[in-house]
Amino acid sequence: MQVFKDQIGRTISLERTPDRIVSLVPSQTELLCDLGLANQIVGLTRFCVHPSYIKSKKTIVGGTKQIRIKKIAALDPDIICCNKEENTREMVLGLEQIAPVHVSDIYTVSDSLALMKQYGEIFDRIEVAAGLVEEIEQEYNNFLSFASSQPVLKVGYFIWKDPWMVAAGNTFINHLLEVNNFQNVFSGLERYPEISIEDFKKAETPDIIFLSSEPYPFKEEHLAEMEKTFPESKVMLVDGEYFSWYGSRLKKAFGYFRDLRSEI
Repeated sequence: MQVFKDQIGRTISLERTPDRIVSLVPSQTELLCDLGLANQIVGLTRFCVHPSYIKSKKTIVGGTKQIRIKKIAALDPDIICCNKEENTREMVLGLEQIAPVHVSDIYTVSDSLALMKQYGEIFDRIEVAAGLVEEIEQEYNNFLSFASSQPVLKVGYFIWKDPWMVAAGNTFINHLLEVNNFQNVFSGLERYPEISIEDFKKAETPDIIFLSSEPYPFKEEHLAEMEKTFPESKVMLVDGEYFSWYGSRLKKAFGYFRDLRSEI
């Protein structure tokens, strides 16, 4: 029997290394695959799009907020991987009746690396996880040196339209903005507040407005609309996966951030 504490302090007892995994978090599905566990994944969400082949080979059990719990039970999982932000408390309570549930809670790169290390222990992939952590730490530290030499820029990061919503303080996105030496003009607010255009105009004018590719799929037409509304700010479309996926996608994130700086 192995006993672990997940990232919200819950105790998980496992009789053996889990062999049947249900993952309800897209970035964690990608992480599990990069740890060599693709064959052990039996169920995932319709938003688990990386790696590209994974959805076609596994059972889709719903989204991140709404799941088919009977479908998950039928898969007879040994463990279910969740996240405090992505999945609801009610979901976790229901899933606990099926199998042990691991809940991650990610706000920083350090939290992400801690999750990778713990997955290495849980799934007997300690060496693979350690190699992944070492690779990301090196990229991260090199990028911090680069970012510190860049000018501080004020930014607003939009994640939704109708209603407009932004990434504010106490989020992984805000943390990565800070890592990039960006000052989030909404960092004084909490999580993902709704923002009216009028409220936005009253706020501190950002140097740059980022329109994320997810969860709302901002496109060129939205960019043009924002450029007309906020002519004093540079408006850019950005890849939301690099700003919000906290698993192994971090391997590529810091290279993307370097390229983003070169575009500004």
